[in-house]
Amino acid sequence: MSNKIQFQDWKTLDYKKSWDKQQEIFDLQIARKNNEETTENTLIFVEHPHVYTLGKNGDRSNMLITDQMLEKINATYYHIDRGGDVTYHGPGQIVGYPIFDLENLKLSYKGFIDNIEKGIMKYLKEEHNVDTFQSEKATGVWLNTERGEEKICAI
Repeated sequence: MSNKIQFQDWKTLDYKKSWDKQQEIFDLQIARKNNEETTENTLIFVEHPHVYTLGKNGDRSNMLITDQMLEKINATYYHIDRGGDVTYHGPGQIVGYPIFDLENLKLSYKGFIDNIEKGIMKYLKEEHNVDTFQSEKATGVWLNTERGEEKICAI
């Protein structure tokens, strides 16, 4: 068991290429676990060119942009095997992909998400003096604005 985290900065990378590389890392960790070898915890940071994803339980009718509009703005679209509905990623947005062995860390999925949210909240407060909060109704990190509660970080 390793509690260390390997950080990787993939700079700007196409969503599909990033997805494939993540799957390779995940598959390697599963093989290690199955062979009772030490697993690694990896946190990947990447920025994607314009891309929209639709999660496995998402509804295509929630995608408010047509294929023609995607082409016009040079954006890609992928139906993925992860959760969520429609998600946009693009230039200037840093995306973090954790590939962690939660069993070895003795964390539940909910506990892991809670730790991520708290870490992001601490960073925003200490580095940017931004006050945020966790919602009991939804994952992510939230802040109060003139328009009401808004999500600053999706999980």
